[in-house]
Amino acid sequence: APPRGALARLGLDRPELRAWAMYDWAISAMQTVITTAIFPIFFSKVAAAGLPKPLATKAFSDANVIAFAIVAVVSPFAGALADYLGIVKRLCFLSMLVGIAATAGMFWIGEGDLRLASWLYVLVIVGGTGSMVFYESLLPRIARVDEVDRVSSAGYAVGYIGGGLLLAASVAVVLKPALFGIPAGSGSLATRITFLMTAGWWFVFSWPLFRRVPEPPRLLEPGERRNAMDAAVAAGRRLAATLREIRRFKHAFLMLLAFLVYNDGIQTIIKMAGIFGEEIGLDTGVLISAILLVQFIGFPCTFAFGWLAGKLGAKRAVLLGLAVYALVSVVGYFMRTATHFVMLAVLVGLVQGGTQALSRSLFASMTPPHKSAEFFGFYSIFEKFANIFGQALFSLSIALSGSSRTAILSIIALFVAGAVLLLRVDVAAGQRAAREAEAGTARLGAAPA
Repeated sequence: APPRGALARLGLDRPELRAWAMYDWAISAMQTVITTAIFPIFFSKVAAAGLPKPLATKAFSDANVIAFAIVAVVSPFAGALADYLGIVKRLCFLSMLVGIAATAGMFWIGEGDLRLASWLYVLVIVGGTGSMVFYESLLPRIARVDEVDRVSSAGYAVGYIGGGLLLAASVAVVLKPALFGIPAGSGSLATRITFLMTAGWWFVFSWPLFRRVPEPPRLLEPGERRNAMDAAVAAGRRLAATLREIRRFKHAFLMLLAFLVYNDGIQTIIKMAGIFGEEIGLDTGVLISAILLVQFIGFPCTFAFGWLAGKLGAKRAVLLGLAVYALVSVVGYFMRTATHFVMLAVLVGLVQGGTQALSRSLFASMTPPHKSAEFFGFYSIFEKFANIFGQALFSLSIALSGSSRTAILSIIALFVAGAVLLLRVDVAAGQRAAREAEAGTARLGAAPA
């Protein structure tokens, strides 16, 4: 039966679904202020003061490579451990605290503190992205197969509003510091205050997730033991089994390959847009305002993508988003003025949240619930390796040509190749395989420990 009521149509009709979506609201503040808008510009102007602009861009790209390499290596083992011990929420909380502490620590970055800025940024990414591995693995545990697309899209849409509101407040603090009692001539103080604001926002609004969403039960499988001394060995054993098992979920694995390729392009655009605009001399106010525009365009458009997925299917909706991203790459290559940057922001806002939300829900729908944390650990690997390759491409391009434009244009190839792989994914077959695996586990007698 079709969902009834406005909240049901949005995928937010139960308390645990709303609480789950609120973590997107909380962490999106970090994603907008730290990874996309304010910190990249601060990194170039303050932390990397004295470096040529292209080298500042390269240093920021290198920090991304290091951070996502760490997450890619750690996340699958952490996912297996979380499933084995039934501590998904606790590991999510611990990862979050690392990210929040590093975000607050950015307040003490001064002019020329490139090394401190780089390592704090790495810790923010490791903590925040690590928490998202566990957060996303909760999705198939609280949402039915028929509502996963709506709930995933709702999470991204709520995140746009949360991230957009704090970014708007941060923009006001940075551009009009006197209104907030920040004295003239205080240098980067206003910007550094926004880092404290971000840490506080992230911490406060994460609480609904930890209070309302239940911790998934540990699953007892034949022959398994349940004590702390065996946890690491058992987690490693289950991870090795998952490496073998995920290959037999052909379409889920093919979805991961497609996601690896096209998300490489998406993440490069998201993380490098602001600092690239700074590199070519665009006004800071214009850059931050345009990125803020993405947040508020993205909110209704993410919900619209959830609706579109119901009409066309999630796969076709993602393919449409990739076509728009290819156009974004062209606009980025020829970008010279503030007007061009605003055009790029509008295009990104139309498809960014919807494409990512539906990618997440597509994979979740082909994931056996009892293996969700482990499978999302692999999802995280592919997502983070995409960040590594895209950022490495940027760094290499700058090293070879002294410019970032060639790398921007080359991203089109990633969207095309990703779309070709996605076309080969049979979503219905992948969902059947996940249901059959879950039914088989039930027949073998798996039960909460």
